[in-house]
Amino acid sequence: MALIADPWQARLNRMRRLLPLPLLALSAAITFAVPASAFHRWARFELGVPLTAAAAVVWTVASVGLRGDPSTRWRLPVFTAHTALTAVLVWVDPAFGVFAYVGFLYSYGLGPRWRIAGFTATALIVSAAMDGGYPSRDTGHTLGYLLIAAVLVALVYNSARITTHAVDQNVERGQVIAELAEANRRLAASMEENSRLHAQLVDQARTTGITEERQRLAGEIHDTLAQGLTGIIAQLEAAEHTRRDPDELSRHLASAAGLARSSLTEARRSVRALRPEQLETASLPEALAELARGWAEETGVTARLDTVGTPVQAGAGVEAAVFRAAQEALSNVAKHARAQRVQLTLSYAGDTLLLDVADDGTGFDMAAPRPAGGTGGYGLTGMEQRLDRVGGTLTVESAAGLGTTVNATVPLTEVEA
Repeated sequence: MALIADPWQARLNRMRRLLPLPLLALSAAITFAVPASAFHRWARFELGVPLTAAAAVVWTVASVGLRGDPSTRWRLPVFTAHTALTAVLVWVDPAFGVFAYVGFLYSYGLGPRWRIAGFTATALIVSAAMDGGYPSRDTGHTLGYLLIAAVLVALVYNSARITTHAVDQNVERGQVIAELAEANRRLAASMEENSRLHAQLVDQARTTGITEERQRLAGEIHDTLAQGLTGIIAQLEAAEHTRRDPDELSRHLASAAGLARSSLTEARRSVRALRPEQLETASLPEALAELARGWAEETGVTARLDTVGTPVQAGAGVEAAVFRAAQEALSNVAKHARAQRVQLTLSYAGDTLLLDVADDGTGFDMAAPRPAGGTGGYGLTGMEQRLDRVGGTLTVESAAGLGTTVNATVPLTEVEA
């Protein structure tokens, strides 16, 4: 994780790279331009010239290295070399104290462990330059140096503590800013990923909704229009055979018209996703009893409903699924079973609702392929899908010559009446 660059540190780095050579040149110019004692004249040329050249070389190399790597592993060796050179140069001539001030710049970059020591060492060298040299046998000169050094070290020490605190705060702020920038980057990436996932979920939900609506309409068409048209055809065929009997002809035609009106009503309700009309004004047991009675009148097959347990009102979707399952089961009996009797049993067992539709018809081999028509077409598949949408299951038990039992099981959600 990259840290945000600190403007103060950036300025210090530039000053550490650019100031040493100009200040060294200025100190050397002052030193060689100002008249001095015999000792200083000797020291200038015997020691000052080579040391100045060495300092120039050291700072030329150091500035190149620091330009590419301003890390602390360079700063301590460079500061040590600078301090040693300036200490000797100030001894040669106090004018090199101008160059010694660079030590304060490098003390900033030494870190909390060495920063105060660097300030103190630089202050002692600068004190010698200010007092005209290091302590000697001259008591007054020595006392003056000690006084200047004490004041300068105290000032520098306090300044170093303040600087250390400020630099550390800048580093902490830089780290916090870097962490916030990284957190923002991750948040932006997460938001982009969430947006992409949301788009996928919306697309999947739309596709799923279309599929479920198609399945619902297919089931409703099968349970209403298809069964209604089958009944109408049966009544019209019966009317064809009784055309010489006006009373029977009228009865079959009236039944066909009634089925047509009922199928139209149910089709409209299916389009509007409403529950079966029979459940609007009656409870589920009452609606199933009426369904069995009407079916028996149309087919001539005995049908009876028994209710086990205490009836409770379930969710609209649950009751609609159970009612449509009973409709389809009775339709399959009429089409395929050639039965004489059908027994419907509605059981309220705790939190489960069960519907059994058993007939005494011909049955079929469960291992054999399902025959065409309601048993093998959309009928059972539609029942399974409808029950699955409310968390229910469908099982079929049959054997050749032993009739068929259809069982629908759904979780019962009791609600206030």
